[in-house]
Amino acid sequence: MEAGNHTAVSEFLLLGLTEDTELQSLIFSLFLSMYLVTIRGNLLIILAVSSDPHLHTPMYIFLSNLSFTDFCISTTTIPKMLVNIQAQDQSITYTACLSQVCSVLIFGGLENGLLAVMTYDRYVAICHPLMYTVIMNPCLCVLLVLFSLSISTMHGLLHGLMVLRLSFCTAVEFPHFFCELAQVLKLACSDTLINNILVHFLFTILGASSVSAIIFSYTQIVCPRLRIGSTGKKY
Repeated sequence: MEAGNHTAVSEFLLLGLTEDTELQSLIFSLFLSMYLVTIRGNLLIILAVSSDPHLHTPMYIFLSNLSFTDFCISTTTIPKMLVNIQAQDQSITYTACLSQVCSVLIFGGLENGLLAVMTYDRYVAICHPLMYTVIMNPCLCVLLVLFSLSISTMHGLLHGLMVLRLSFCTAVEFPHFFCELAQVLKLACSDTLINNILVHFLFTILGASSVSAIIFSYTQIVCPRLRIGSTGKKY
């Protein structure tokens, strides 16, 4: 594509879920209600865990971190959509769009990591109950959360930096209510081959790691119980 067809885009357009004004009012009310319920529920979990010493155990600490992550994901995307609907303005600045892309990747990756960590915690609690407090000590819990956060942060920032090298055409419109990495790559005017390769490679590696950890933990929990059950039937 010729250089004249490229421009330094300062803002994008979020088309949202529909252009029907009546449906937009319904969507606004629905998403506002869902957002408030989500925020209230997650904040209550965090407050309950932090205020009750009996809940200062690894599982509940991981759960409070998961609630905080869910709070961050919701706050990254939904408020901007609500503001756009209320103001009848579909625009989002380039900086805000890039921030949404990075934030969704960071907190989404952290959520997957925490789910894998929580599964490992249940594996240790069920299969090694006598060693649970020794294995799942506070130091390890902090390290597991920080490791998940560091991996997800590097993942999000890497994709964000790779998006910075792309150029976009005029009147860039997203058929969505927030900036999603896949849509950003589709609407870029420059070559996105490296970006797409990186997306598939990292998502495969990180996704496979989380899923494998969860499957392994549940396999170690379930299989011994099945063997015990089948042995008991022989007697």
